[in-house]
Amino acid sequence: MNLFDLSGKVAIITGSSRGIGKAIAERMAEHGAKVVISSRKAGPCEEVAAAINARHGAGTAIAVAANIASKEELQNLVDKTRAAFGQVDICVCNAASNPYYGPMEGIADDQFRKILDNNIISNHWLIGMVAPEMRARKDGAIIIVSSIGGLRGNTIIGAYNISKAADFQLARNLAHEFGPDNVRVNCIAPGLIRTDFARALWENPETLKRSTQGVPLRRIGEPDELAGAAVYLASKAGSFMTGQALVVDGGATI
Repeated sequence: MNLFDLSGKVAIITGSSRGIGKAIAERMAEHGAKVVISSRKAGPCEEVAAAINARHGAGTAIAVAANIASKEELQNLVDKTRAAFGQVDICVCNAASNPYYGPMEGIADDQFRKILDNNIISNHWLIGMVAPEMRARKDGAIIIVSSIGGLRGNTIIGAYNISKAADFQLARNLAHEFGPDNVRVNCIAPGLIRTDFARALWENPETLKRSTQGVPLRRIGEPDELAGAAVYLASKAGSFMTGQALVVDGGATI
């Protein structure tokens, strides 16, 4: 048996029209899963789903647009997944927001609330929608894409880091709650990855140099370098891991 086989599994991945989420969806499909591509705009989701279907066969992927700020849209995402594939086995909470760069003293209340709502509460909502069926089946994997920012302080993305630290605790709490039903909840903690979301941290050559000079691998990561961690956590290979934060950062935190 292949420890990383996801055949017969159904995965919802938020924020999967690009970047880390897209890479996770592509690799999960490669390992046999049915995948649901979701982000705010339908067009990009449909493009990614079509490409996956072309590569792995019709019916491997569907696209369901959803704004994580809307509880109703998240419920629609779950409902349409069940209508298409029958159930949800894997939930990857990848979508997040960071509308502010700068010291905490300068952040507006609505910016702070958006970060907390989208990066913590929306994860709580979506997990609450899919966990009951997983617990009833005594099988399921929930993955929250957090950040190494949640492990340390920062003068530029402090509010974002607060939300990511909370995601670690959300995973620990839910791992305790869901563990007796064999539902595992873990976080992936990426370092700096070459995504549009993190563009402000790597696009400027000087900023990039400062960001990588102390990193053992001396570079930033690529989205596909996170995908294997998600496949591991979702598969039999990760069946004894729960409540943890899997750091994938090129060695930045050491």
